Amino acid sequence: MTRLGRSGVAAALTAVGAVGLGAFAYGALVERTRWTLREVTVPVLPSGADPIRVLHISDLHMAPWQRHKQEWVRSLAALQPDLVVDTGDNLGHARGLEGVRRALEPFAGVPGVFVNGSNDYFGPTLKNPFGYFAGPSKVGGSGASRLDIEALHAFFAELGWVDLDNAAAAMELRGTNLEFFGVDDAHKGFDRLDLITTAIDELREGDPWGDDSWSGDGAEDRPTVTIGVTHAPYRRVLGSFVNHGAQLILAGHTHGGQVRVPGYGALVTNCDIPRSQARGLSLWGHGLHTAYLNVSAGLGTAITAPVRFACPPEATLLTLVAAP
Repeated sequence: MTRLGRSGVAAALTAVGAVGLGAFAYGALVERTRWTLREVTVPVLPSGADPIRVLHISDLHMAPWQRHKQEWVRSLAALQPDLVVDTGDNLGHARGLEGVRRALEPFAGVPGVFVNGSNDYFGPTLKNPFGYFAGPSKVGGSGASRLDIEALHAFFAELGWVDLDNAAAAMELRGTNLEFFGVDDAHKGFDRLDLITTAIDELREGDPWGDDSWSGDGAEDRPTVTIGVTHAPYRRVLGSFVNHGAQLILAGHTHGGQVRVPGYGALVTNCDIPRSQARGLSLWGHGLHTAYLNVSAGLGTAITAPVRFACPPEATLLTLVAAP
C-alpha cells in the first residue's frame, strides 16, 4: 500500500473513531437525561365512560445521587393522573430507595399498582454489551448484590399502591370498573402464569365492586376494563394475558432498545418481543383476541451502562377513552 493509501485509511479510521466517541458522549451526557413524556390515547373504556388518565412509569434504576431524575419524576404529579402503573426495576443501587422515595412521594394517595423487575431484587453488574445480541441477559449471578425489595414494597404500601405480582385486584375509577392482574419478574422466571386464573376467579368470587355484577359463568353485567401488568414483555406472558381477557397490557424492561439506529429501530430487546414493539403503543394478538400493548422505554439505565442513543428516557401518560 502506498504512503498516500495508508494515510487515507488512517484518516478514515480516525474519523470513524471520532464519530463513535461523539455518539457515545452524546448518549451518555445528553440523551440519557433528556426526560420525555409520551402521550397516547387508548380506546378501551365502555361507551359513555369518562376518560381515565394513567401515568405509566418504569425502569427508574434509581441511585440516590440522581437528583435531576428525581425532580423530573416529581413534576409528573402536576399531570394529576387518576392512576399510576409502575412496571418495575425501580432500584439501581443499594441506596436506591432514597431516590425512589423522593421521586414518588408526591403520588401518595393517587391510586396505583406495581410489579417487580429483576433489578428490584438484584443490583446491577458489569456485562459485555455485545452479549445482548446472543439473547436475554442473565440476572442475579454470583456478583450481584441483593436489594431491599421488602423496604420498596413497604414504601409502595405507604403510597397506597397495590402489589400485582402473580396477583389480581380491582378498583373503580371515574365510574368505570377496572380489573388488574400481573406477574412477578418474567426475566428472572418469577412469573407464575398458572396462578393468574385462580387469582382472577377468587377476585370475581369476592364481588370486588359489591354489586353482584359477576354472574355465575364469569360474564359481567356492567362493562369492566381488564388490564395486565408485567415488567418484562415475554411472549408467553403477553399471550397468557390476552387469553385471560386483557384489553390493555403495560410493560417495561426493554429500555426501548436503549440504543436505537435511526430508520432501523432497536437493536436488541433483552427478551423475545419483536424489535418493532420494543417501545410505544402497539397491538398484541393471540389466537382470536387482541390487546393494546404499551411498552415503556423507561426512565433510567443501569449505572454500569449509562448510555442511550435515539431513545430518550420516558414516562407515558395514557388517556383511556371510550371505544368506538
